[in-house]
Amino acid sequence: MNRMATRLRNVSFVTLLGLYASSACAQSPAEFINDASAQGMADIEASRLAHQKSESKEVKDYTIVVINDRTTANQHLAKIAKQLDLPVAPREEVVEKAKALMPEVLEGTSFDEAYAASQVKTTEQAIEQLEQTAQTTDVPQIKAFAEETLPKLQNHLQMARALQASR
Repeated sequence: MNRMATRLRNVSFVTLLGLYASSACAQSPAEFINDASAQGMADIEASRLAHQKSESKEVKDYTIVVINDRTTANQHLAKIAKQLDLPVAPREEVVEKAKALMPEVLEGTSFDEAYAASQVKTTEQAIEQLEQTAQTTDVPQIKAFAEETLPKLQNHLQMARALQASR
């Protein structure tokens, strides 16, 4: 639990650094796809862990929605990359980036509380990135992806806030 606690403590900082770095200069389509894929993978893995560890039906129901939506989004990103013939990072590199983004549980709080709090923060950050991308990209497929994915992430955020309030 100590290793997991350390990871969850640092995720907000790491994620914020990544988002600020990416917003400082416009991302290329390949960079966006790699970053969004890594964020999606991190969200999927954190939700899988929460699904295994939590005894709460609310949390388990939420994790299923997140896993399904983020898996679909990552599959869509892979199709876009292929359509645009974009050079994308090797899977291992994306997995390593995802590991760095995985939420950490703060010590002194329950796992469910920490998971809900991390989901609120990381989902808010993902929404900000997609909103910025939707406004600045000139790639129609990426703009469509952002516009299609935003409502799902906004739903995740509402659900995560409800989970957080109930803890």
